[in-house]
Amino acid sequence: MNILGIETSCDETSASVTVDGVKVLSNVVATSIKDHQRFGGIIPEIASRRQIEFIHGVVTESLSLAQVSLKDIACIAVTRHPGLIGSLLVGLSFARGLARSLNKPLIEVDHIKAHLYANYLQLPGSQACPLERIPAMGLVVSGGHTSIFYIEDFKRFKLLGQTRDDAAGEAFDKVARILGLGYPGGPVIDRLAAGGVNEEIKFPQA
Repeated sequence: MNILGIETSCDETSASVTVDGVKVLSNVVATSIKDHQRFGGIIPEIASRRQIEFIHGVVTESLSLAQVSLKDIACIAVTRHPGLIGSLLVGLSFARGLARSLNKPLIEVDHIKAHLYANYLQLPGSQACPLERIPAMGLVVSGGHTSIFYIEDFKRFKLLGQTRDDAAGEAFDKVARILGLGYPGGPVIDRLAAGGVNEEIKFPQA
């Protein structure tokens, strides 16, 4: 079963074709990061406008790389939440319209759970993590979310804990902005930290 996946939760527009929900045939990503760099962070209005420009081309290229056509697609999956509302609406509107025009089923996805499931995908040239390896613990550390889950199975997730304020990725970006290191902050802070002195600051056990 070929599934077309569409992801537009933040500043990137992505489309992918997978087989049986595991094997990845294509994964195309268009980013608007350069448009946000001069502001030191993501501007939601800019992100959604760029999503509108990118989405048709990204989906078309993803189908082409997978060597399938829309008639070969069994269903369409799309990010529903969480994320930037304008960006989410672009992906949702496109996916809903496409599914309706093709008379195909539509699956609306929680993208935090999708982060967890991504560990079980099989990328070209790699082995997939067996789906039998659940129950499992899952840690999501993304730009907007830092959470720990207990995965009983892929229909039952239990949130065990999450940050009470900023997510780890957001904290990196804010620190980088204060230090004048540019955006995004994660890569440059990681590079500078490699040459730091680990004994300078002692953190208490969480």
